[in-house]
Amino acid sequence: MPFNLPNTITSVRVALAPIVALLLLGPSLHSRLLAFLVFVLAGLSDLWDGQLARRRGQITNFGKLVDPIADKLLVVATLLPLYWIGLVRPEVLPIPMYGGLPLWVLFVLLGREVIVTTLRLAAARRGSVVPASPVGKRKALAQNIFVGSAILLVALQTGARANGWSGSFWGGFQLVHEWFTSLSLTVALALTIVSLVTYLTAFSHIFAGQEP
Repeated sequence: MPFNLPNTITSVRVALAPIVALLLLGPSLHSRLLAFLVFVLAGLSDLWDGQLARRRGQITNFGKLVDPIADKLLVVATLLPLYWIGLVRPEVLPIPMYGGLPLWVLFVLLGREVIVTTLRLAAARRGSVVPASPVGKRKALAQNIFVGSAILLVALQTGARANGWSGSFWGGFQLVHEWFTSLSLTVALALTIVSLVTYLTAFSHIFAGQEP
C-alpha cells in the first residue's frame, strides 16, 4: 500500500489535540504561547492535507471520515480548557458582549459537533461516507480563528498580569484583540448553526435511502 501523506497529516493533527489542551492549562505565558503555536500548526495542517489529497489523488474514505473528526477533537480539546480558565481566572479571558466564554456557547459549538459526528458515524455504518461540506469547512475556519484568538488572548493576558504590562499601546492592542475575539465568536456561532441545518438535511436524505 503506497504511503498516504495526507492521511498521516490528519493522524498527526489528532495527536496534537491533547498536547494543545495540556499546554493551554499550563499557568505560564510561555506554555500558553506554545499552545497557540501548536494550535496554529494543527489548523494549517487541516488546509494542507486536503490540498495534498486532491493534488496527489489520495482522497480516501479514511480521510473523508477522520479529517472532520480531527477538527472536532481539536475544538473540544481547546474549548473545554478555555471554559475552565474563564471560570477560575475570568480576567484573562475577557470577551466583550459575552462576558467571557459562557456555558451556552459551549453547548452550541460542541453540541453541533456531537450531533454531526454521531450521524456521520451512523451513515458510515450504512456505507455512506459524508465528507466535510463547504459550509462545514467555513464553520471550521471560523471556529479555528476564534479559538486561536482566544488562546492568544489568554496567553497575553497571563503575561500582562505576571509582568505588569501597561501603556497606551498595550491598552489599544488589548481592546482590539478582545473585540476581534468577540466578533470571530459571533461568526463561528452563526456558521455553526447554518452548517448544522445543512448536515441535518444531507443526513435525512441518506437515512431515507436517497443521495445527499
